[in-house]
Amino acid sequence: MDRLAAMSAFVTVVDEAGFARAARKLKLSPPVITRAVADLERHLGVSLLTRTTRVVRVTDAGARYVEDCRRVLAEIHEAEESAGGAHAAPRGQLNLTAPALFGRIFVTPIVTAYLRRYPDVRADCLFVDRLVNLVEEGIDVAIRIGELPDSSLQGTRVGTVRPVICAAPRYLRAHGIPARPEDLNRHTVVSATAVTPVPQWRLSVGGKEQLFDVKPRLMVSNNDAAIAAALSGFGVVRLLSYQIAAHVKARQLRIVLAEFEPAELPVHVVHHQGRRPSQKVRAFLDMAIDTLRGHPSLTER
Repeated sequence: MDRLAAMSAFVTVVDEAGFARAARKLKLSPPVITRAVADLERHLGVSLLTRTTRVVRVTDAGARYVEDCRRVLAEIHEAEESAGGAHAAPRGQLNLTAPALFGRIFVTPIVTAYLRRYPDVRADCLFVDRLVNLVEEGIDVAIRIGELPDSSLQGTRVGTVRPVICAAPRYLRAHGIPARPEDLNRHTVVSATAVTPVPQWRLSVGGKEQLFDVKPRLMVSNNDAAIAAALSGFGVVRLLSYQIAAHVKARQLRIVLAEFEPAELPVHVVHHQGRRPSQKVRAFLDMAIDTLRGHPSLTER
């Protein structure tokens, strides 16, 4: 097996967490994969993997080398796509990430439309409420909510969202509508840790943002659960505007304390800066940016 094929085999072993699974994915025999990794280790003079009867783990040297392999293989793939012609149809695998609920509401419809248009592309979507490292996890395109720190990523702004406090109308009829942030102390609070990791809500008072301590009676780890609790009339919850836009429109939830909302948060579509986007990435960026910029839930007010 040549060096590039061996590098691909090594990356697959790491991704699949085992030689047998990597062999099945690559449609090769396990001994072939084992020999390929062993040849790499002999060539490099280091151990890339720690093997036991049940687990395969990456060594420190292997963790560094696997990211180098990903970059080399990605650059080769992009060079081959470029050589195939600038107007050739997109093909290959597209890896995407977005916050969980944003992915379900916005990205999934875009991806399915994209895949219908380009039948030679496959997509792998990672929808999670954590900051994903695009390089380490092999991601092509990501949706980021919030200001972008200086990094190696190229971002295109597609809209804004805002942190809002809301509750079901029946809850507000029973317990009253909070008029000031301090009134939250008299209400049942639901805290979605995906939005607010600590029980403090940032609000704007007199043009200055302040942190207000809240005492959640219910803490949940994902936004869907927080929305369900609010819809049931259990209490007051703080979420991002896009997450409850449909429920507000249907009058199932009502936004309160709107005059104390903090600054809006930008939404960006990001990809690797300095790398020429492949055809599949360029085509997805064009579709995603155009679609998201036209969505009323992301329109800057």
